[in-house]
Amino acid sequence: MRQIDMSALTVLIADSNSYMLTIVKTMLRGFGIFKIREAVDGAIALEEINQHLVDLIIVDYALGTLDGVELTEMLRSAEDSPNRYVPIIMLSAYTERWRIQRARDAGVTEFLRKPLCAKDLYMRLVEIIDRPRPYINSKRYFGPDRRRHDAENFVGKEQRTD
Repeated sequence: MRQIDMSALTVLIADSNSYMLTIVKTMLRGFGIFKIREAVDGAIALEEINQHLVDLIIVDYALGTLDGVELTEMLRSAEDSPNRYVPIIMLSAYTERWRIQRARDAGVTEFLRKPLCAKDLYMRLVEIIDRPRPYINSKRYFGPDRRRHDAENFVGKEQRTD
């Protein structure tokens, strides 16, 4: 597995479960990330984002006040958003297809299921750093390209045209 120096990153973790906050914080420290901000709900996370520059957000799907998807939608779509391009990794114990699609359509960069494994989180961080996806700005969506691969020969009614 490729080693990357992540010590310059500032990460915001938003999770209402203090135990999970501790687990994620411990993993990040193991990766060399020590500039870590915390929020226990979506409204506090939004305050943190507005007051502090963060390079990455790790957010739980089920937060109080604003859930992780609503927070993502606000960050991606608000004209006064402090950083529409910030990578967002969403965590959730609920991995039904519709939840993952809702998160993806809001502009989440990566989605990880709980219980969380350090290797999976590290691999997602490496992916975000080494191969950032281009951002799409269309009438109905702003966020990282949702496609994982180029389908040059794709033809059909779902083909992207704008």
